[in-house]
Amino acid sequence: MTTYSNKIFNGDCLKELKKIPNKTFDLVFADPPYNMQIGEKLTRPDASKVNGVNDKWDQFISFKHYDEFCKTWLTECKRVLKDNGSIWVIGSYHNIFRLGYHLQNLGYWLLNDVIWRKNNPMPNFRGTRLTNAHETLIWATKNKKSKYTFNYQSLKCLNDDLQMRSDWIFPICNGKERLKKNGKKVHSTQKPEALLHRILLATTNKGDLILDPFLGTGTTAVVSKKLGRNYCGVEKDKKYFYAAKDRIDKTIKIKDDFLDTIENNRSKPRIPFGSLVEMGIIKPGTSLMDSKKKISAKIMADGSIKYKESEGSIHKIAAKIMGTESYNGWTYWHYSLGGSTVVIDSLRQKFIAENNLSSYTLNPDKN
Repeated sequence: MTTYSNKIFNGDCLKELKKIPNKTFDLVFADPPYNMQIGEKLTRPDASKVNGVNDKWDQFISFKHYDEFCKTWLTECKRVLKDNGSIWVIGSYHNIFRLGYHLQNLGYWLLNDVIWRKNNPMPNFRGTRLTNAHETLIWATKNKKSKYTFNYQSLKCLNDDLQMRSDWIFPICNGKERLKKNGKKVHSTQKPEALLHRILLATTNKGDLILDPFLGTGTTAVVSKKLGRNYCGVEKDKKYFYAAKDRIDKTIKIKDDFLDTIENNRSKPRIPFGSLVEMGIIKPGTSLMDSKKKISAKIMADGSIKYKESEGSIHKIAAKIMGTESYNGWTYWHYSLGGSTVVIDSLRQKFIAENNLSSYTLNPDKN
């Protein structure tokens, strides 16, 4: 890992990838040539030139040639990806369907397609078709059985405690973030850092190693460095390579204290309330109450609780009292301790800490 951690290489990715050992990377982000097939100069209604994508690196002899190119780099990316790793590829209508086809044929397992909707897209100056206002990303794992990283709670937090959807709104890269030299864009398709921030926060952890086989001006590496991830990039064009190197060198990492992400509920230790009763941590007959001490229930020997004529789990009875379909009994119910009212979840957390449990399950209940 140290050989490829926080390194960028100036070379052809088809050659450089072959030098890398199997199962090296936790994530791949690939922004390959789109093969946009722009055959003539684009102009605005006032006859001024549009600086579109007409670079030679985006031009291929035929679809067959482009397909062979994509199959080759996708095959190599799968080889160097760890078994539980995942890959993101981005494209437009010109190439994203071909990439999806190759991903599936090569055995990748597709998880999501994400629409990046641009709130400031380039207009369609000729008025002959719809304005291209989005690009598409495909998120896939190495295979169907991969236990991939997905920081669900962090994404939910990013989205004001709502589930993150698969349509994302970001502006195209512009302003101070856009690299320019002598007033001209250094790279025609530089991606915004906000897009990579979301991807890396969602599907990697601090310390993971991320590969970008089409590094460009280094956005993936820059965001990786900021977020405490390790990066490896390959870029064929020397101008882009040195622009990326300079940009990465100037990037300051966020302090470790601010890089922790919210732990997913699925990765937390699952300790049923009944297990605490079995182990004598809390005894049958103990009274439980709500935070205002207006509701009272008794713990039964089997870990259920009895409230009036109703008996069930701490979650079921709490939900019935609250009039909801489900409710977290760990935070609803309290017990008396030394004259104070303490939430019963403190018992679970104390048990986890004392027994050094980080990912342990005791006959998990639903919460």
